[in-house]
Amino acid sequence: MKNSLSLLIQSIETLSLHVPLENKLAHDQISSTHYEALRLNTNLVQMLSLYRSGMSDLPLTVDEHNINDILADIEASNRYYCDQKGIELQWQCEPELCWFFDSELIYLLLNDAVINALRYGKTKVVMSASIELTKEGEQLLIAVSDDGDGYPESMLSTTNKQVHKPNLKEGRTGLGLFFASMIADAHDNNGRRGEISLENGGTLGGSVFRVKLP
Repeated sequence: MKNSLSLLIQSIETLSLHVPLENKLAHDQISSTHYEALRLNTNLVQMLSLYRSGMSDLPLTVDEHNINDILADIEASNRYYCDQKGIELQWQCEPELCWFFDSELIYLLLNDAVINALRYGKTKVVMSASIELTKEGEQLLIAVSDDGDGYPESMLSTTNKQVHKPNLKEGRTGLGLFFASMIADAHDNNGRRGEISLENGGTLGGSVFRVKLP
């Protein structure tokens, strides 16, 4: 099913190239379908990862990766939707910034955050990455910010540990945050674990999703 979804996404992207640019209605419908297919693909990967992990520790393949490359790939995969919806997606990162992490899982985490930001943002979404110095040592900070209305208070009051308990009885299951928290927490460096956080404000005045990796 995952391969079928990937082929579907590629077909949608190919189809968009053959639709006249002046046919705005068709492009709007294609971009919406492309967006929903990306969300479905992300959710499927999340469910498969949770199943394989047995709802326990996620298996990691940690290596050194260039952050700029990861953010560029995310921008490229969402470019068509951004172009059709008039949303500017930027990333801010030093070209040579590298860190040790599981690239596939971190890509999924960040891409899901970007997809949500594109859904609720108005005109702009920014991905940024930098190194923070804490009492325990250095850590990688990656943030996804938008200029939307921000997170609801119920989400802001959720701590990193509480995210590990998705409420399947509610419309918003919190599966994305649950999965993001699992990915961050699985990155362990000498007892220091990664974490996610949510807040409103930032430079764009909307929601800000942050992940910190030790």
